[in-house]
Amino acid sequence: MYNTGIMRFKIHSDEYGRLTPVESGIDIPFEIKRVYYIYNVLSDVTRGLHSHNKLHQVLIALGGSVKIRIKTPSDEQVIELYDPAEGLYIGPYVWREMFDFSAGSTLLVLASELYDENDYIRDYCEYVRKNPLERGKI
Repeated sequence: MYNTGIMRFKIHSDEYGRLTPVESGIDIPFEIKRVYYIYNVLSDVTRGLHSHNKLHQVLIALGGSVKIRIKTPSDEQVIELYDPAEGLYIGPYVWREMFDFSAGSTLLVLASELYDENDYIRDYCEYVRKNPLERGKI
């Protein structure tokens, strides 16, 4: 799908457990300017419901699982995240919805920009109108 992809991170395993390093500009294709995590979400709650004009993100399920619906005006896909050594890259102009959080799940989000409310597109009809795919600019 346009401007999205699954990323696999290195795993270092030994008798003490597992370690997964994630480095800005190496494992993540952008400089990480903001980190946040989502947790204690009830299973019937949907979060996200927006797109961004310029923000890039990588979503990682640190514990439990969560489903991510990613959409463009012409395509839709649902991806389940449950492996902390795997991340979902979502670039600009991709609609996202996070749902079906398992009990005890934590979703880590690595973002390319500081929080900017003006970067959000929260209305789906406006998202479709503004999307460069819809306007034939990509």
